[in-house]
Amino acid sequence: MIDLVIDSRRRDLGGFEVGRVLPHAPRRMVGPFIFFDHMGPVDFAAGFPRTVDVRPHPHIGLSTVTYLFEGQITHRDSVGSEIDIRPGEVNWMTAGKGITHSERFEALRRTGGSMHGIQAWVALPDGQEEIDPAFAHHGPEDLPTYQGDGLWARLIAGKGFGAEAKVKTHSPMVYAHWRLSAGAVAGLPAEYPERAAFVASGAVEIDGQTLHAGQMAVFAPGETVTVKGVQDSEVMVIGGEPVGERFIEWNFVSSSRDRIEQAKADWRAQRMKLPDLDHDEFVPLP
Repeated sequence: MIDLVIDSRRRDLGGFEVGRVLPHAPRRMVGPFIFFDHMGPVDFAAGFPRTVDVRPHPHIGLSTVTYLFEGQITHRDSVGSEIDIRPGEVNWMTAGKGITHSERFEALRRTGGSMHGIQAWVALPDGQEEIDPAFAHHGPEDLPTYQGDGLWARLIAGKGFGAEAKVKTHSPMVYAHWRLSAGAVAGLPAEYPERAAFVASGAVEIDGQTLHAGQMAVFAPGETVTVKGVQDSEVMVIGGEPVGERFIEWNFVSSSRDRIEQAKADWRAQRMKLPDLDHDEFVPLP
């Protein structure tokens, strides 16, 4: 049932740590999910430095999906969006042929507090990699929830478990947040050929194996997966139909290496518009 267990690799992003899960050498994608970062958990003191902010940077060929357990982030982008995201909400930004954005921590900088969440990238399917960039923010009212027998669940995006989130996606997929009490059981149906579960906190048992915070289990197709809480746990479920081979370099995703080279050249030449309030900040191509 478990094909592979991926241990997140912790990285310092200039003031707080993230756990990089995808891409991973033996398994670069799960369905359309090509990037999965576990942000924090971290407790910030008021007045922490601005070096922690994610300065404006570009994307092509993907959608970014931001979801928080704790904290607050201010999103700005080159299509004119500026909005705060809070726990239980979804920011879905479609890069398509090109977008830039920044992520700021102004509210936490004023007050101090905890930051904990997930940043995922979903590769756009063939024929839609070059669509116009767009941004959508969704509150909890757009995200179906379920509660019972020690399980609380929220569908973040896509279709699954007999429900559909009001988040526009571009290929068949599921993305869900489970909160499992110790001893509670949840089932992940076999409706998608590629599926995985990431333990954000606590510990769970799957197929006789205990997984701890920071670990992702990737599952074989064709069987319902049973997940049992060993402790009170937060679990993120991802899955979907594969979209085909994708290349990834820095913040760019594409089915074409040449397209990535073009995006790199465009960024070096500063041909990609920055968010209006971030126009004086430029991050060089690594």
